[in-house]
Amino acid sequence: MTITVGETLPDVKLVKATQEGPEAVQSAEYFKGKRVALFSVPGAFTPTCSARHLPGYVDKAAELKAKGIDEIACTAVNDPFVMKAWGEASGSPEVTMLADGNGDFAKALGLTMDGTGFGLGLRGQRFAAVINDGVVEQLHVEAPGDFKVSAAEYVLEKL
Repeated sequence: MTITVGETLPDVKLVKATQEGPEAVQSAEYFKGKRVALFSVPGAFTPTCSARHLPGYVDKAAELKAKGIDEIACTAVNDPFVMKAWGEASGSPEVTMLADGNGDFAKALGLTMDGTGFGLGLRGQRFAAVINDGVVEQLHVEAPGDFKVSAAEYVLEKL
């Protein structure tokens, strides 16, 4: 079942990619007490994710923060080393990279997709959400193959 607006995020382990190395974080603790613009991509370094999704949040970071967002976070079913490298390649310290290596977060949210036809296995769907103190305030899930409602520009319009 897919998480909905008004529900509290499930508490699962994510791994934050930091300069000092991987740092395990519980989602309940990470999202507590702040308003986070969270977006999920099917995979780091994949075409749409690298060319449009992540760069949109990098470009709009100041505007999102001006509208009350405390932090911007990206999650993907990738390991923390890949997420760190992707974050560094994007040139943005404004986006916190959260690795969901086993897909536990995506599964707990009910937002997985089957990418086995592309050799990707089970992945997280492309979506964006605004999380306020651990509660889903907004949720924008893309239709398969689309990139519209999870874009930074769309989220910014809805704030």
